[in-house]
Amino acid sequence: MKARATVAAAPDRTAAGASAPAGGSGAGDGDGGDTRSAGRTRAGGVPGRRGQQGGITWRQRLRRDRTLILMTMPAIALLLIFNYIPLLGNIVAFQDYDVYDLGITGSPFVGFDNFTRIFEDYRFWEVLVNTLVIFVTQLVLFFPIPIAIALLLNTIMSTRVRAWVQAVVYLPHFFSWVLVVTVFQQMFGGAGLVAQWLREHGHEGFDLMTDPGFFKFLVSAQAVWKDAGWGVIVFLAALAAVNTDLYEAAAVDGAGRWRRMWHVTLPALRPVIALLLVLRVGSALNLDFEQILLQRDQVGAGASEILDTYIWWTGIKTGDFGYAAAAGIFKGLFSVAMVLGANKVAHMLGEQGVYSKK
Repeated sequence: MKARATVAAAPDRTAAGASAPAGGSGAGDGDGGDTRSAGRTRAGGVPGRRGQQGGITWRQRLRRDRTLILMTMPAIALLLIFNYIPLLGNIVAFQDYDVYDLGITGSPFVGFDNFTRIFEDYRFWEVLVNTLVIFVTQLVLFFPIPIAIALLLNTIMSTRVRAWVQAVVYLPHFFSWVLVVTVFQQMFGGAGLVAQWLREHGHEGFDLMTDPGFFKFLVSAQAVWKDAGWGVIVFLAALAAVNTDLYEAAAVDGAGRWRRMWHVTLPALRPVIALLLVLRVGSALNLDFEQILLQRDQVGAGASEILDTYIWWTGIKTGDFGYAAAAGIFKGLFSVAMVLGANKVAHMLGEQGVYSKK
């Protein structure tokens, strides 16, 4: 009986012993499950301190990217020195600024008197309208040409011919405005090659360089010759990203060259065109100062005066720096308003523009 009791008790102990490890295993599994679920939670992006910072702290990022940060420091320094620190000088727009005796700290404040002078100056508004007219002329005549050149170069199959054409159209971008104006003077001036050729063949010559009515078209032609080739680079980069399978699919469906350009190429360029158009509209008052100033005396101030030359002539050259600063602030605010307006139109047309719509 004793032996039978011992044998009977053994299974009980074995069962108890088996149940204990099972419980321990269950607890261990529970802990392991919690640990794994916590690991999955962190991996899944549930907020943890390190998860919010991308897995590393900002000090670790600085240590990791210190080489890149050091490389960008000169550019940041130049940006601060030449773009942001001079913004403090806008205070002279609210002063009767005397650059020679009193300086910024000693010149008396006059509030918005300089801005009032701008709004009451009829000549300022005439110059503003003339600047916008020249800008619209350049926008209509200049902006489509880089797109057309990019489309033309994209159809050239020969790499050698494409490289030669690109070099030819890019080259004038590196010319100074003095050289560009000189070339146009030698071609279209009163003693230029075209006028001389017309006289030799019994026709009356002309001088486009001194024609006030033709001036806005003249500066647009100069801008096209100088910078159209350089603007092609952005559009060629956009065309290089177009999937060639789209062209093949369109050709299989029977689309010709013009159809493929209309339905494949131009839609691929639309975001880039919208972005550059918004930026171009934002610089409506930033025409080339040197280009206009070089030709100002030839056609007269009535046809060639833009906002920059007017500010230089009436503000800086006469020493009225407060008036010039106020006009500069007005120009900046006007440009910001133009960018916001153009970007709003881009959003209405379904494009992203400078920034995406929230």
